[in-house]
Amino acid sequence: MPVKTNNEVKGRIVSVQGPVVDVKFTTADEVPNIFSVLTTQNVDKEEVTLEVAEHLPGNLARCIAINSTINLQRNAEAKVAGTTIRIPDGEAIYGRIINMLGQPIDQKGPVTSLETFPIRKKDMGSLVKGGKGNKKSFEVMETGIKIIDVLFPVVKGGKTGVLGGAALGKSILTLEIIQHIVKKYRGSCVFVGVGERIREGNELYHELTKHEVIDKTMMVFGQMNEPPGARFGVAMTGITIAETIQRKNQDVLLFVDNIFRFVQAGAEISTLLGRVPSETGYQPTLISEASEFHERIRSTQEGGGSITSFEAVYVPADDLTDPAVVAIFSFLDSILVLSRERIQLGLYPAVDPLLSSCANLDIDIIGKRHFDIAQDIIRIFQRYEELRRIVLVIGIDELSAADRTLYGRARKLQNFLTQPFFVAEPYTGKKGEYVTLAQTLDGCERIIAGKVDNRPEEEFYLIGALP
Repeated sequence: MPVKTNNEVKGRIVSVQGPVVDVKFTTADEVPNIFSVLTTQNVDKEEVTLEVAEHLPGNLARCIAINSTINLQRNAEAKVAGTTIRIPDGEAIYGRIINMLGQPIDQKGPVTSLETFPIRKKDMGSLVKGGKGNKKSFEVMETGIKIIDVLFPVVKGGKTGVLGGAALGKSILTLEIIQHIVKKYRGSCVFVGVGERIREGNELYHELTKHEVIDKTMMVFGQMNEPPGARFGVAMTGITIAETIQRKNQDVLLFVDNIFRFVQAGAEISTLLGRVPSETGYQPTLISEASEFHERIRSTQEGGGSITSFEAVYVPADDLTDPAVVAIFSFLDSILVLSRERIQLGLYPAVDPLLSSCANLDIDIIGKRHFDIAQDIIRIFQRYEELRRIVLVIGIDELSAADRTLYGRARKLQNFLTQPFFVAEPYTGKKGEYVTLAQTLDGCERIIAGKVDNRPEEEFYLIGALP
């Protein structure tokens, strides 16, 4: 009896429960591997892509649908594609928008690529090597955003997370960083929209076109109206695109908005597959799924290209102890926590310097002058927080002369670290400003040294460099 080729292997759909589809095969040998692709059609002759998630007794493959399963019928034929999901080479996607499957969704015609890459990878192993003379070099990247450059420096090849609840400006801050860094470094940029609103993707596209950086940007979207399979897999598609560019010894900037939705989609899939959740309600595979994505953000062993990531992380109900948030930020080098209290005070960007942290704030990475200024700022803010509570009770006049001086300088520093954004110009009416690290350090140094004590604090609010 001749052996069937992959495209001749067909199964029958026996069950459709939302995005979970069970496909039955005649023999056990015909059941495709985990992550294999199956294709079928609904009543309207629209193609539905399925990805094998589990094997069940009785020659059943339980699959997760990448597209909508509306009008998908029982007993419909499902063909085995004989491969996992593969996407085109990143070089072919510059200026384009694709979905999780690598198909263009920008109505600009097909994507032509000679090479395709699987979005799933085997365990990548460790990069740790023995021997001397293997010291890692750090290259600091300037973002042009004062509070980030001075307190949370970004290092090439690092991972930065922007954490915050609803409506705290995660997307705005991410867009501003894209706008500044891609323009300055002219590196390749991959933007991954995971489970967020399509309006934001539309705004991003027009913003990048306006600032003439669209030709160095690739965009991949799996938005909140799509099934969990698409929202989960789109993060893998995004990192795969970044890896295809990195292979050519190029530096890549990877922006993910929002990585929490990737974990959330994983939780939905886990529940749909009938897995028992952990005590906190999340999937039992939470850490392994978060690491599967984050461990692929790394510099190449040969010292070629690097992937530098910026990830927006939604914090449910402003609870930083949420298990998903904790799982994500254990992989990050820099954690920028956005505070609702600072939004209410009108301080934009609303990064809380005392809740946030950065592993790159090291004298060997940023130099002595920068390190000393950053430490002074943090020390002043810590003391200001104590004084602020006292002032609320007894008033500023009861403070000692030294405390009153420090209190005033802290408020000026707080205002100086706000900044008008280019992407927020329609909302604020203020022209956006790019501030170099040298200008930021100079301004902070002058405030700390008391050289501007005679100027009112209002003058420092939402400005660029200190005049």
